[in-house]
Amino acid sequence: MNRAHGHTHSKLSDAELAAMQHHADPLADQTLERILGEWPQGDVGVDAPQWARIDTVNRLFAQWEDNASLQGWTAHGDGVDAAMSLALNHYVQTAQVLPPWADARKIERAEKLFMEHGALSCILLFCASLPECYVIPDLSSVLHTSGQLEQNAEYRIRSTAAMIFPVMMHGGLGPRGAGVAQVLKVRLIHATIRNLILHGSPQSAVARMLEGGGGSVAPQAMPRQGGRQALFQTLYARGWNLQANGLPCNQEELAYTLLTFGYVFLRSLRRLGIGLPQADEEAYLHAWNVVGHILGIERALMVETMDQGQALMAQMQARGRAAPVAPDPRPALGQALMHTMENSLPWRIVKPFPQLMTRYLCGRATASDLGLTQPVPWRSAVLFWGVLLVARIIDTVVRWVRPRFSIVRALTRVLGYHFMSRVLMSQTRPLQLPTELLNQVDDVVHSWSDDRHAPGWLNRLEDRLTTRGSWGMGLAGKAQVTSPAPARPSP
Repeated sequence: MNRAHGHTHSKLSDAELAAMQHHADPLADQTLERILGEWPQGDVGVDAPQWARIDTVNRLFAQWEDNASLQGWTAHGDGVDAAMSLALNHYVQTAQVLPPWADARKIERAEKLFMEHGALSCILLFCASLPECYVIPDLSSVLHTSGQLEQNAEYRIRSTAAMIFPVMMHGGLGPRGAGVAQVLKVRLIHATIRNLILHGSPQSAVARMLEGGGGSVAPQAMPRQGGRQALFQTLYARGWNLQANGLPCNQEELAYTLLTFGYVFLRSLRRLGIGLPQADEEAYLHAWNVVGHILGIERALMVETMDQGQALMAQMQARGRAAPVAPDPRPALGQALMHTMENSLPWRIVKPFPQLMTRYLCGRATASDLGLTQPVPWRSAVLFWGVLLVARIIDTVVRWVRPRFSIVRALTRVLGYHFMSRVLMSQTRPLQLPTELLNQVDDVVHSWSDDRHAPGWLNRLEDRLTTRGSWGMGLAGKAQVTSPAPARPSP
């Protein structure tokens, strides 16, 4: 037993995980139910009052700029009635509280680890965390329905980064940070997705299913509007089989996604030969568990060690692969992600590297799930595997003298820089964050410009392959950006 946490992690059975597919997030779901009320019977037109209420909630999100703004926050303004105000006020006051088992020292250590590996984390997000996230067919099915990852892959990636940066920056989960505010937005977005797909409360849908009322939601044809409303209407009209698929964005899926941000990140560092000491790994997992709590994930579904993470992820993936979805949405998602990365690389010979790196970090099974098994040009394959092999050998030898030396880290930093500068930190498509927070992100990226663990000659070589001087983009001075309302059903 971990006495500091008061939590004993025991392996969940497949039956227990199956039950979690019909558990969602009562706090967030009841908040949305009180705001939206009952949807009209039959076909829902664009004039249904729920659409305007969803727009009002998205507008209120903009007021949650940082954790301090949540203190004493109340919902008010145009379109806010008493029911919406009471529901949102209760949600914010309740959900912003950190769990009693949160360890400030471990969270601080995790923040420092993120700062040390930040540039590298971009490649791990693109080539490991997101690909593994798409393995579970039911989860991918919702992403596929929204069309966001095929049609707007860059936007979806930036929305994910818009949560990761505030959470993992120094003090992100504290009173002076902004991570809690960003996570509370994502949590309520998950509840919105569930409400739209199920045409109401998930708890009511489960109750109907248990009473023998089925639980299926029939697809609908709906008039389409442009912009964000089109996504909401697509989700509302998609149809859903609760008996077969569980709830959208259910507890098992949310816990699985949490693993991709904590466990998969650490596993990828190990596979690159730059793994962390056990205490650091467990501090990093702990920080993401705290994020999971704020996101509404049940404690029993969280892991505290890498062994626990490996076992739970393997179990969840096996369960997901045993229940395929037809047509399979995963290859389209995988290809959209790879194309986004390929387009960010400036040299033709390295454009296949994202696919090769994903195969290396995630393994054959995940690559097969995502349709990433097609041959790549032989010159690119020889260059990738040759450089990786030589770099790993050199790293192993040199570390006898310089323990923190790593050519692999330098090379992945180069790829990470190009992805970050063209996708995450684009001046024409900046992260959708408040200006103050965007300034902080820019400062963090500036601090990644040199690897302080690398010798001078390696940093100079890195400069030739990236850019001389600061990696910061000065984004806040070039764009006034408001808070996003992404619809990615994951943390």
